[in-house]
Formats: sequence, C-alpha cells, structure tokens
Amino acid sequence: MPLALYTFGMFAKPAEDPVNAGFYDLNDPIFELVDKAEGLIARSGYASDPGPKPWGPEVYPRFYQEKGDGWSPATLSLWTDMEALFSFTYFGLHAVALKRGREWFQKPSWPPLAMWWHLDQDYPTWAEGVRRHEHLHDHGATPTAFDFKEPFDETGAPTKLDKARLERLRASQAQRRLQGSNRTDHEAGNALFSLTHA
Repeated sequence: MPLALYTFGMFAKPAEDPVNAGFYDLNDPIFELVDKAEGLIARSGYASDPGPKPWGPEVYPRFYQEKGDGWSPATLSLWTDMEALFSFTYFGLHAVALKRGREWFQKPSWPPLAMWWHLDQDYPTWAEGVRRHEHLHDHGATPTAFDFKEPFDETGAPTKLDKARLERLRASQAQRRLQGSNRTDHEAGNALFSLTHA
C-alpha cells in the first residue's frame, strides 16, 4: 500500500522577495533529485508549471494567508514506505534546505507534513491532502493522518521506522552522490557545496 505525503509551508515575506532567492536556487535541483529518489512512486505537478500533471485543483489549508502571490509552497506525493521518504527528506540536499527554512518560511503553528496510507487506486488529490493535514493539526497523529514522530502502519497500528533500513538507504544515497556523473548530480552537488560553505 503506498504512503501519501502532503507538505505545506508559508513564506514569511511575499514569494518574490529577494530573501527567498535561496529557496528558488534549490527548488529545481531538489525536484530533479526527488524524481530519481528511491521509493518515490509519483508526485503531483502544478497547473502553472511544466512537469508532472497536477492531481486535481491545488488548494491550501485554512492556515494559508494571502500575501498577494496566490500560492504557497506545498507538495503532494506517493512513496513506497516511510523509510524511503524519511531518507530523502532528512539526508542530502533536501536536509540542507530544511535547515535553511527559517530564512524563508514563517514559524508554523501547523504540522509541516501529513502522511497516510493511500487505499485508492487513483492518485490522492490536493483537497484530500489538505483534509488530512488539517485533521493532523486538529486531532494529533491517528491512522487518518500522522507524522514521523507518531507513525502508523498499514493496519492502523502504531509503528516505528526501521532503523536498519534507514542506514542502508543513507549509505545508498551517499554512494550515489560519490558516483554521480550526470548533470543533475553535479548541479545538486554544487548547490550543496555552496550552501554548506557559504
């Protein structure tokens, strides 16, 4: 059963403010990496952007505050398991972006992400992601929507991440970075170097 993920954040300043330049510098390299990530099944695109098709009209949770942009950073995707998702999220270039998030995003009073086991054959919609995200905020972690702190398995039982699998995934990611020889890997590596040596 695939694992669905919805994420939501809000810029502290309008999207086009120069302070957000680092976010945009990382955006494309991270999307290129996630498209090759171990465990990714598919991700929704955005109506206004080239790439994957959107999974329904993009909507936002009630925490959204309009700043004149008409949008806010959000993602919707399907993964094979929690360990693969955790590995991509908290290791590598995406982890560097998370550490810099306070430069761009306002401090949230909502969960940064919501996960759930997706039962339907169709892709989850943005509207479903928003419902699950708000449910997690309102009720805490349940089988309906949860996070990495309090995860649930496919049967609805509380569970824990497989640490041994996480170590294997982390080692695999490190090996791919060492062996990376295509343009995407070089661009991501350059972005990572510039961020960590700024």
